[in-house]
Amino acid sequence: MDQADPVARAAAVATEGLAGRCSDERATHLASLAVNDPDARVRIAALGALVRCARRATARTTWLELVGDRDAAVRRRVAELAPALGRHVPTGWLILLLQDDDTSVAEAAAFALGERGHRSVRTIRPLATAATNHADALVRESAVAALGALGDERGLAAILQACNDRPAIRRRAVLALAAFEGPEVDAALQRALQDNDWQVRQAAEDLTTPNT
Repeated sequence: MDQADPVARAAAVATEGLAGRCSDERATHLASLAVNDPDARVRIAALGALVRCARRATARTTWLELVGDRDAAVRRRVAELAPALGRHVPTGWLILLLQDDDTSVAEAAAFALGERGHRSVRTIRPLATAATNHADALVRESAVAALGALGDERGLAAILQACNDRPAIRRRAVLALAAFEGPEVDAALQRALQDNDWQVRQAAEDLTTPNT
């Protein structure tokens, strides 16, 4: 392997995570690369390998160190890997990533929060804020999807508001309504049936057409 080629080094590191459970020595090596390697691609590959092959408690320590990595691509990977670590990832750190200046990090963090299944106001409130107020449409869409996945009534108002956003977000919001019931939901679905975007109309039809 060419030590000067970060792409080759990242590929080699990634393969280490495919060989099954790693030893403590190997986990320490991967953790060191994830935190200290000068190239973001290697740090990303090392963290992924560590999450795949090490004990969750071991990978958690490195995950926490990389939440504040200087490279947005690393922070995005941190958010993407959070669901794989389950309860070992503190919700507060994912909320911090949801507020990241890089929109790709925030989008991945919103998805991860939806995957956790924690229906607490601490989770719902920042997701609702992102779903309705974030400047980036992809982050709003991801946050709406997360609220739908969680299915908590405290997130319904944000989902209903998202039904008036741009088409891709309206479609996502309509799909999220599947987790809820009530007159406000029914009214939103009826409006969506008349939406000028066909994908929004189709999503509403899928939810309102009785199963045969």
